Amino acid sequence: MNLFFDTSLAEKYHSSTQRARVMTEAWFRENVYCPRCGRAVLTKYDNNRPVADFFCEDCREEYELKSKENRFGQKMPDGAYDTMVARILSLNNPNFFFLRHVGVEVRDLFVVPKFFFTPTIIEKRKPLAPTARRAGWVGCNIEINELPEYGKIFLVRDGECVDKSRVVDQFAKTIAFKTDDFDTRGWIFDVMKCIDRIRTDDFTLDQVYAFAGELKAKHPDNNFINAKIRQQLQMLRDRGVIEFTSRGHYRKIG
Repeated sequence: MNLFFDTSLAEKYHSSTQRARVMTEAWFRENVYCPRCGRAVLTKYDNNRPVADFFCEDCREEYELKSKENRFGQKMPDGAYDTMVARILSLNNPNFFFLRHVGVEVRDLFVVPKFFFTPTIIEKRKPLAPTARRAGWVGCNIEINELPEYGKIFLVRDGECVDKSRVVDQFAKTIAFKTDDFDTRGWIFDVMKCIDRIRTDDFTLDQVYAFAGELKAKHPDNNFINAKIRQQLQMLRDRGVIEFTSRGHYRKIG
């Protein structure tokens, strides 16, 4: 995988935004394979298609590409809020690629499978001012800091390519999280985020219980938070994300 953009493609553009878009999309089209089935190339949709940018002609998975120079930050701007939320709720949302480049070099590229998206990670932006060309239009941000680390599958990390077979294998494992129940999806990913914040691979049930207040704030209708935590840990164990080592003790896998 060539990690450098073809700068000649952007020579006729003056806007830095246009230059970046042309180079990143061309690089992506030439270098990135489908992480679901391993097909060597992805096909670009026509411009201005809502949400999705690329698709795989073999497995029909859809992908949207978001890119950022230098740092990802905690949020990634996206398109219309209502369109994005409606697509997620329809269960036909795309997988997302997030690309970070420094100048013309790709430093990080990871894909987040669509099963890891819930409406709660889509932030509604303020409507555009009445004086704007699209007055009243409401965009959104993807709060990528709210995505569990398990759902970020790197193809390029810190300027190094990850083995393709490993990427396809990791993507396949995430299919175990596919569910049409957004409450179930929200709970398991919220607990995964809590585990991410525990810096050691080995952790205890009490360490996860320490997040009970935060989880209660996110799920105010549930009055049995600790029991729900134990249930989610069991689900994560069954899906091979963590393992049980002894009573009240767990270890992260991979």
